[in-house]
Amino acid sequence: MSEPYRRTFTASPEQIDEMGHVNNAVWVQWVQDMATAHWDAVARPEDARDYVWLVVRHEIDYRGNISEGESVTGETWIPGEPKGATSARRVDFRNREGKVIVSALTTWAMLDRETQRLVRVRPAVIAPFRIEQEN
Repeated sequence: MSEPYRRTFTASPEQIDEMGHVNNAVWVQWVQDMATAHWDAVARPEDARDYVWLVVRHEIDYRGNISEGESVTGETWIPGEPKGATSARRVDFRNREGKVIVSALTTWAMLDRETQRLVRVRPAVIAPFRIEQEN
């Protein structure tokens, strides 16, 4: 088990919508970027070689936003146990005050890279991404 994976994002001009803050589609891209970077940083080499993940569901709560030039820190981890070929992923984005302003729960399906067929998520594959939950 490990700490949540963290990464900082800064809003650039092309990511700002007509309301003057980060567009919702950008938040979805940042969720994807967090998941991909976490997998690349933590996955065992044999798992990275053998498996690929595809998102099957995004559930996002927007509680705030940022404007051009402002930054957020994203943190991600795998909550709970996998279910068959799927696993949930939590991604929270915190503003400079530490408040969670965007929170996503996504569901990902694991596929065998060669056959492109769904495969059951084994505990050893997911173990490096789990964090110690507070009681």
